[in-house]
Amino acid sequence: MYRLCVLFGIICSSLCAQVDRGYIVEVGDRAPQFIAKTIDGQIIDIKKNIGKVIMLKFTASWCGVCMHEMPVIEEEVWQKHKDNKDFIMIALTKDTDKKPQREKEIKTIIEKTGVTYPIGIDYNSKIFNMFAEKKAGVTRSIIIDQNGDIAFLTRLFKQDEFDEMKNTINKLLLK
Repeated sequence: MYRLCVLFGIICSSLCAQVDRGYIVEVGDRAPQFIAKTIDGQIIDIKKNIGKVIMLKFTASWCGVCMHEMPVIEEEVWQKHKDNKDFIMIALTKDTDKKPQREKEIKTIIEKTGVTYPIGIDYNSKIFNMFAEKKAGVTRSIIIDQNGDIAFLTRLFKQDEFDEMKNTINKLLLK
């Protein structure tokens, strides 16, 4: 009986870990409003881009998963949709006091990954903290639909989830 209880506890904690991925928002919620600036000076205002599909990517130069995922996003999402006037993408570096993510770190990210999509600094992780818990892991993508609602959330890089995110983007752009 003891073994059965332990096994049940492990299964329950595993399921809870899959559900609780550090987000404080859910699919279907209105996306928090924010304005971000890329290192090349482009201003992205979520409120002014209602009507477009928005991909928001949180990243950091010290994040190994991010460095793996970013070139895949470049190839499979950005290169496919960058010329679509109904699609916007921005990656934001999760800046903290302990792990600053400023222009120098963004240049390192670009050199390591070869990405060409817009990247900005999320000073003091203010935008990150609108979507996720303060101490939550950085690697995550958020898809915001044309109504300004959250359509998809990812955490880490899992190919099946990534493919599902791409399908969500494609379906939204057909609307």
